[in-house]
Amino acid sequence: MLNVGLTGNIGAGKSTVSRLLESWGAAVIDADRLTREVQEPESPTLAAIAERFGPAVLGPDGALDREALRERVMNDEAELAALNAIVHPAVQARRAARAEEAANRGAHILVNDIPLLFEALDPAAFDLVVLVDAPVELRRRRIMAERGLSEADADRMIAAQLPSSEKRARSDLVIDNAGSLEELERSCRGAWHAILVRAGLRADDPPGN
Repeated sequence: MLNVGLTGNIGAGKSTVSRLLESWGAAVIDADRLTREVQEPESPTLAAIAERFGPAVLGPDGALDREALRERVMNDEAELAALNAIVHPAVQARRAARAEEAANRGAHILVNDIPLLFEALDPAAFDLVVLVDAPVELRRRRIMAERGLSEADADRMIAAQLPSSEKRARSDLVIDNAGSLEELERSCRGAWHAILVRAGLRADDPPGN
């Protein structure tokens, strides 16, 4: 099974690429979804977060108040490191279990959708690393429109990740997303062909899921 790491800075369009690859037959593990799963009410991870950061990061229903937690760690590297030390091991354990399940199902291509791949993991752990990228100003406009953020908040979220210029040099494939959805899909098709070749598959071979 070819183990692919898919990443991209906020606003680059990584989630759209992930959905396209899944629709073409890749098995996909979404790290953001796993993060939400391990932080569900009454989970050990959420209990550890509440113990470390206090009840202010919980809502009235006992669920995680993601905005409150984001405000707590956004501009404090020590607090962010403490949060990552709680969350990342739980997410990685769940991702490993899902990868094993995909292998047992006979999947030939596994795409790991991981926003902070370069920040939190070793890219050498993947057979292939695919980066989705777009100019910073375009990414800023996208996240302001999609999330209703101010320019200052958008800039803080952008600054929390490594510059994409550093990631491009360390990626095997780069999908540029500065144009239309149709242009993005064409670029994805090219990347998908390269992934199939790397996995030893032809375009008409079923990659499994």
